[in-house]
Amino acid sequence: MSQIAEVTIDGQNYQFPVIEGSESEKAIDIAKLRDQTGYITIDSGFKNTGATKSAITFLDGEEGILRYRGYSIEELAEKASFLEVAYLLIYGELPTQEEYQKFEHEVRTHTLVNEDMRKIFEGFPVNAHPMGVLSSLVSAMSAFYPDTYDSTAEDVTDLHIIRLLAKLPTIATWSYKKSQGHPVNYPNNNLDYCSNFLSMMFALPVESYEVDPVVSAALNKLLILHADHEQNCSTSTVRLVGSSQANIYSSISAGISALWGPLHGGANQEVIEMLEAIRADGGDTQKYINMAKDKSSGFRLFGFGHRVYKNFDPRARIIKKAANEVLTKLGVNDPVLDIARQLEAAALEDDYFVSRKLYPNVDFYSGIIYRALGIPTNMFTVMFAIGRLPGWIAQWKEMRTNKEPIGRPRQVYVGPTQREFVAIENR
Repeated sequence: MSQIAEVTIDGQNYQFPVIEGSESEKAIDIAKLRDQTGYITIDSGFKNTGATKSAITFLDGEEGILRYRGYSIEELAEKASFLEVAYLLIYGELPTQEEYQKFEHEVRTHTLVNEDMRKIFEGFPVNAHPMGVLSSLVSAMSAFYPDTYDSTAEDVTDLHIIRLLAKLPTIATWSYKKSQGHPVNYPNNNLDYCSNFLSMMFALPVESYEVDPVVSAALNKLLILHADHEQNCSTSTVRLVGSSQANIYSSISAGISALWGPLHGGANQEVIEMLEAIRADGGDTQKYINMAKDKSSGFRLFGFGHRVYKNFDPRARIIKKAANEVLTKLGVNDPVLDIARQLEAAALEDDYFVSRKLYPNVDFYSGIIYRALGIPTNMFTVMFAIGRLPGWIAQWKEMRTNKEPIGRPRQVYVGPTQREFVAIENR
């Protein structure tokens, strides 16, 4: 027998169905609440509101579980390539060898960006934030591929998906090369996805460049760990924009802009900026541990705890190991990273943090790896966007396939009631 939730308003009872997901998550379906009662619900930030039913990602914050299409994040990060995970998220199943070879080949052969896009890029100032550039250029892609406006054919949609996956890393590297005063590098279609990105970032025309396999493997893990994370701010933005039937490039561009915010994708950047500030103040980590415990200090320890995970972030366990491998392999000697290690050790042993489950999260370790690789701080959120792209695409595609209605949240108006207009000379 299906469950029913009962609400009593002004002495009258109303019944609403309870929906149960495949992992026993339960939700009250209030789609007809306003029609039946005249009331709406208020849920600031939508923390308790399900906007959709999705088959893409399962997240259990209390138990520290993250799965893509039923596969644990631990297995995927250990055994899969980023493009395998992208295929899984977008198309629902892990690819066969034949499907993967075709998919990877298509991505490899679409990495080159139209030269006219470079003309748009060259109009940005040298100090333009890479996320602003990335969002703008992805939006501009819709002008280069106008069939996205009116075609819903599956093969055309698939081509746009391939273009986004292939070209986003190319576009992302342009800002970094420009900031260094270097010429941009063209993609090398003989390299795998992660190695190609690293080559475009760091190769110079005056010398040979070999991609370190340890570095490439660490980047592969990072991208997988960021590939999707259920209905977060940027993903919800992609679905909301896409619900108006906006094209895929406009929808993904909106997601990039949402990710840019420091409360979302900018967290790993804030970790490094915090570490640099501690170093500039003499490097006394205990001082800052004590400040973090003191609510009156106004200091916040970035990179610890998580808005969703009430246990250890499962992604953090994986990336902690990768961080250790990268730092050991590269022989990095960086006082800022030494401070990070001291903070990590203190937080894992200090009862204040342990009792509150304020463990180092994925942003803490990803910032450390990116810094070790030589990726500048203002590029950290761009790296997040490259990783999150398959999830955004999968969510956009699911929303379109399910023919979900246009998003239109309600509000409770708290402004002035009706007023008479006063002519300007009498105000």
